[in-house]
Amino acid sequence: MIVGLRDILKTAEEKKCAIGAFNTPDLECVNAVLDAAQALNVPVILAHAQLHEEISPLRKIGPVMVQAAKAAGIPVCVHLDHCESFDYMKEALDLGFTGVMYDGSLLPYEENLANTKKAVALAKAYGCAVEAELGALASREGGSASSGPVYTDPEQAVAFCAETGIDALAPSFGTAHGIYKSKPVLDLELVKVLSERTRLPLVMHGGSGVSPEDYRKGIQNGLRKINYYSYMSKAGTSAVKELLAKEDVTFFHDLALAAQKAMQADADKAMRIFAGM
Repeated sequence: MIVGLRDILKTAEEKKCAIGAFNTPDLECVNAVLDAAQALNVPVILAHAQLHEEISPLRKIGPVMVQAAKAAGIPVCVHLDHCESFDYMKEALDLGFTGVMYDGSLLPYEENLANTKKAVALAKAYGCAVEAELGALASREGGSASSGPVYTDPEQAVAFCAETGIDALAPSFGTAHGIYKSKPVLDLELVKVLSERTRLPLVMHGGSGVSPEDYRKGIQNGLRKINYYSYMSKAGTSAVKELLAKEDVTFFHDLALAAQKAMQADADKAMRIFAGM
């Protein structure tokens, strides 16, 4: 069943766990994530990042995600990830997305603040909750390089959350998007401080590749949503390579299914940790 971001985060807070938010730019990803979540009977978030527009247009994959969420036997939020355009956000909301994330993290603070207020006003008209980002990760969504991490300042975060009226905050505390070249060093005490000061659900971006210990500590300190994609996608690619190395595969659907099963297994491992299983 499809549910709103606010509702799914409330569940996470009540259970003191985190909900996995998985980017699903194709049907194999959608099926892998939902099959894993339904087997474990845990809520989940299907996410579409604006940067995936070129490989998976919102107008095509969005309705698939919404319909799949409605048909699921577990609570599913359909979420727009890293949106930088109000027109794109409105398109997702019109399609029936039940959560949106406005990303103005690379903008000057005042501009990010003003734009996030506009995003909240737009989403409010649809009864939709908003996540926003403050600070900058070590790499951009998609794994592209950035100028380096800018850790979220607690004082600024308190003011930002109060003025914008957002429902969830994605802070910067040492994670990075994409595949890690070395073990990330996370400031999980900052997560605790931000959780206590803002009193909002916190979101981990760049969630793939983090150790189980760091996941658990972060959840204990206030993380309620964890974005996860790169390592799940990599698992699918590895499965395809392995199959091609063993067999002379004729049909693409055999490769797609191998990728889907591997991604489901990887998502299952992540969901178990997020849910405290």
